Amino acid sequence: MTNITASMVKELRDKTGAGMMDCKAALGESGGDLETAVDWLRKKGLAKAAKKAGRIAAEGLIGIAVAANKGIVVEVNSETDFVARNDLFQGLVKIIAGVALDVGASVEKILAVRVGGGTVADAIAETIAKVGENMTLRRAAALSVGKGAVASYVHNSVADGLGRIGVIVALESAGNADELKAFGRMLAMHVASASPQAIDASGLAAATIEREKNILAEKFKAQGKPANVIDKIVESGLKTFYKEVCLLDQGFIFDDKKNVAQALKESEAKAGAPIKIGGFVRYALGEGIERPDGDFGGEVVALAGTY
Repeated sequence: MTNITASMVKELRDKTGAGMMDCKAALGESGGDLETAVDWLRKKGLAKAAKKAGRIAAEGLIGIAVAANKGIVVEVNSETDFVARNDLFQGLVKIIAGVALDVGASVEKILAVRVGGGTVADAIAETIAKVGENMTLRRAAALSVGKGAVASYVHNSVADGLGRIGVIVALESAGNADELKAFGRMLAMHVASASPQAIDASGLAAATIEREKNILAEKFKAQGKPANVIDKIVESGLKTFYKEVCLLDQGFIFDDKKNVAQALKESEAKAGAPIKIGGFVRYALGEGIERPDGDFGGEVVALAGTY
């Protein structure tokens, strides 16, 4: 049996960019021969995939899967937006969302689940090799209820459950199921549009509220307002802030004469039971990812003209 040393693994990794465990497996399969190990990795698509791993993936799709009382939202990134129209990539995102609905929101657990002849991580690597772009499962989030419904909405949809913005909303209630689904979808559409930070003020981070207080206080202090007046103005300003960032305080996008809390009360009357918003998740594709200057797609076109 060939002794696979750390230096051999490092040399193969430097040559192919493949993962350490993949390099060790390749050397084991090839009896320690470097070139044979390179070929083994290439046949598996691992070398090709790994070489692309350094490129920033900020495009792709948000995927959603929902059952009666639970829902999941995932973000799977690619390098360019036209990959989102690729059937192979769309199929991959649907598979990942379906797996996540069963195993939960842990990215590590999702990647380890076996699908077909390998794991989800293997399926991603194979798709990278076929499509020719780096791809990553960036994040996932789940909601569930004991009684009630989990509703969803996908904005800029390219296929069922796939798009650029995805929202799931959990409604806890023993009320009429049809009313819960209908109101839940409207609420999910509202969240997609209004992008609240929390259900109500109690859900906001203390640092967020303190920061807003300081901004308001400094603003009115600069205007020469006395200290005793500033305190009252700040409290009033916070109420305005809550209307902007707290779901229940926001004006309902389907009726600007009422806020979400009032719309919720009306839905309770129709459902025949109290409704509690158990939570919401809003994923927008690529949010928080630092994108490099320039256009990767444009670079490809430019390079094509040099050959």
